[in-house]
Amino acid sequence: MRIVFAGTPEFAAVALDALLAGGFTVPLVLTQPDRPAGRGMKLQASPVKQRALAAGIPVTQPQGLRLDGKYAADAAAAREALQAAAPDLMVVAAYGLILPQWVLDLPAQGCLNIHASLLPRWRGAAPIHRAIEAGDAETGITIMQMDAGLDTGAMCVVERLAIRPDDTTATLHDRLAALGGRLIVEALEMAACGGLPHTPQPAEGVTYAHKIEKAEAAIDWTRPAAEIERRLRAFDPFPGGVATLAGEAVKVWRAEVVEGRGQPGEVIATGPVVACGEGALRLTELQRAGGKRGPAAAFLQSRPMAVGERFGAA
Repeated sequence: MRIVFAGTPEFAAVALDALLAGGFTVPLVLTQPDRPAGRGMKLQASPVKQRALAAGIPVTQPQGLRLDGKYAADAAAAREALQAAAPDLMVVAAYGLILPQWVLDLPAQGCLNIHASLLPRWRGAAPIHRAIEAGDAETGITIMQMDAGLDTGAMCVVERLAIRPDDTTATLHDRLAALGGRLIVEALEMAACGGLPHTPQPAEGVTYAHKIEKAEAAIDWTRPAAEIERRLRAFDPFPGGVATLAGEAVKVWRAEVVEGRGQPGEVIATGPVVACGEGALRLTELQRAGGKRGPAAAFLQSRPMAVGERFGAA
């Protein structure tokens, strides 16, 4: 089978690695344009582009795929490259562009998407983050036949994965990426012999995983401690949790739910322990502005915290 691959971040790069290791022919890779990154804000290739170039695979990076849109010239060039690649099927993983109908129709067997949730729960951009934030006990990978809707296509292969009590988006991401790579290989092997199932998604249980916004980092101490703790894990590595202490911005990365009462945001015990709207949090990993994230003990050496001080919103 000739497989065109479309993806951008590390989650997708793991899947591309799995396809190449599985011996599939990948004549073309689509990925997002290079973006400024790092302190010098130099243009940086996506993880998928880096893997593709290392494997000698041609790469195309359209800014858009709508033939009648702002980037129509890019879309036309991408269509020419796709037609020349003559794919049997396209695999899509966290690509970052909506595929118009002409792309969905071009491969002989359509497009399969590697989605990091148990559809129809957590359709959309940030399923890993939102599953942790919501306190879900499990998530998984759904290999889906793409259609014109937002993650609405038929389910082909599904496998569940437990969410651990200490999982962050970073740790869960890595396990899901590995699972996605394994399942897409299995799905393509089934498709090659005509045995790939297609099960319509149920109408019940639909939720949307909206994109993570930087403003969500602000900690609302009036919320229950358990909820804040989940958000901290969901927003690690981005955007973290942010609060202020005597006017200084402080990043809170990790915390433990403990018993305690006080005014929301108030330091009620050494540790430090901070009161929330319900219960309290022992802050275990912190970061000062311009500093490195690390244990609370190291933070307190440079910035001691007295009982009675109060954190505010960022």
